[in-house]
Amino acid sequence: MIQPLRLFFALLLVVSTAAAADLAVVATSPSLGALVSEVAGPRVHLEVLAGPDRDLHRLQVKPSMMRALRGADLMVAQGADLEIGWLPAVLANAANPKVLPGSPGYFEATAQVPLLDTGGTADRALGDVHPVGNPHINMDPVRMAQVAQVLAERLAQLDPDGAGQYRAAAAAFAAKVERRLPTWRTRAAHAPGVVLYHRDAIYLLDRLGIPLLGTLEPLPGVPMTGRQLADLTAALTGRSGVILYAPYHSPQAPEALATRLGWPGIPIGMEPPADADGDAYLKHIDRWVDALVPPPGSGT
Repeated sequence: MIQPLRLFFALLLVVSTAAAADLAVVATSPSLGALVSEVAGPRVHLEVLAGPDRDLHRLQVKPSMMRALRGADLMVAQGADLEIGWLPAVLANAANPKVLPGSPGYFEATAQVPLLDTGGTADRALGDVHPVGNPHINMDPVRMAQVAQVLAERLAQLDPDGAGQYRAAAAAFAAKVERRLPTWRTRAAHAPGVVLYHRDAIYLLDRLGIPLLGTLEPLPGVPMTGRQLADLTAALTGRSGVILYAPYHSPQAPEALATRLGWPGIPIGMEPPADADGDAYLKHIDRWVDALVPPPGSGT
């Protein structure tokens, strides 16, 4: 019996090794982590730097971030200056040349797809924190599917043995998005329009043809004044819509506007759960479509 048992445990070790992480990957957000998880599965060890309740514009640099990047083979960032306030410092202090910008181990999602503009003049002096284009492509499942396919090629470059798996998984994710898209668009046909706090969901609105009725940050990063809130209220009085804002945004302005207009004011996360895969990301988009199209009698 000893020899068969040894053979069994040897085979178990081979299977476990084949499924073990080959690459150490760090993603800045749960949305990007979901793409990595969907495309790479168990072939990578994944760490996500920001929780789903964090604002990627304004993360605090932590030693744990440097530790994660110090041994990483691939850094997956959103880019377009979304993480400009903290990621360069993390990369510099991690002292890992493999994941610095310009190396095969550094991947920016926004560099792989066309970006929408920021909705105003690209001037930091006027409060625009994204002069190269709106970075929030995580809210467009079609662009995310395109990023997944480019990510598969980068993973294949770093891990040629997994190339077939990466490409097949990325193609399967794109097919899932395509299957869901008609349902989202059908539902969105009944959306009255939305006021956002920040232009972070503009990609989803654009994809589904939902009107953006205003923002509670007239300029990115600059809070709305009382006068601006009164002007927005006057412009929207008599119309229907919904007001959406992230849990980390101050609820004062959205709740005030919701009360004045009699519209639903809904806090909703910008990211899926921290351990999300592709399916969890798509469920996150489902929740957003539900919020954009409130049921009859909800105030719209």
